Amino acid sequence: MSHRFCKCAADLVRALVGIALLDERSVTRAAMRLGMSQPAVSRALARLRALFSDALLVDGPGGYLLTSRAEDLRPLLRNTLAGVSELLDGRTFDPMQATGSVRLLMLDLEAAVLAPRLIASLAVQAPAVDLQVVPPGLRPLEALEADAVDALIGVVEDAPAGVKKRKLYQDNFVTLMRAEHPAAARKLTLERFLELDHVVVSITGTGRAWVDEILARSGRKRRVKVRVPSFFAAVEIAARSDLVMTLPSSLARTAADMRRFVMAPPPLDLGSVVISLAWHARHQDAPRHVWLRRTIAAAVADIGL
Repeated sequence: MSHRFCKCAADLVRALVGIALLDERSVTRAAMRLGMSQPAVSRALARLRALFSDALLVDGPGGYLLTSRAEDLRPLLRNTLAGVSELLDGRTFDPMQATGSVRLLMLDLEAAVLAPRLIASLAVQAPAVDLQVVPPGLRPLEALEADAVDALIGVVEDAPAGVKKRKLYQDNFVTLMRAEHPAAARKLTLERFLELDHVVVSITGTGRAWVDEILARSGRKRRVKVRVPSFFAAVEIAARSDLVMTLPSSLARTAADMRRFVMAPPPLDLGSVVISLAWHARHQDAPRHVWLRRTIAAAVADIGL
């Protein structure tokens, strides 16, 4: 066994233990995450403290707190882990032999549209690889920077330095209402649109929806009667009430397959929305990530979006 391999393996172990400790801020939880005993993780923490000449974790209310040095080390440890893993894996990747999970951050909208085709692709190409869909938080791009997910699928308007993206598809908007809605048989004019009650998807729970931004520019306003954080919750509400919703056409077409709805073009110009695939630059040339991005792009092409 070469000296270089031994050093890489030792660096990999240190990075794994260090990331687990700094993420979990608990020896017990880090041990459970790594499948190690608590004494082994405690000894590893002692070695890391000696290596960096810093306590790294200090007592605080409800558990450990990170020192300033520990905060600085977190991204460095993640980069070490990514680099050593790629060195040990080599420059080839065989999806048929791959295991573990791919972690994709996306809304239930994108998951509903893409996940079924992506699952079918994984079943053929990488049968031992699982799919984990992660819901977006308030700062989804930070999940890429922290290596909490492999890729992000959604609207990415301004990608920060270190984050790369590519367009997957472009979506237009439609207005959806239940088939028996009193307004379903009439042309949806702007006046009728504003008279109706609306259900809106709000992921963060704050701020105005895109439709309301457009209306506000012309001094108009609609009645938003219900706000929910999920597209599918909004669809079900629209199916069982006289509320209407305006949403990207890809999900509307999926929902309309249940023949419970009618769709109409919104009576105002909402433009279109671009759905992108985003990933961190540290994984730009990693074989596993290159394969994943190609698989996602192929799944979108097969759907015909």
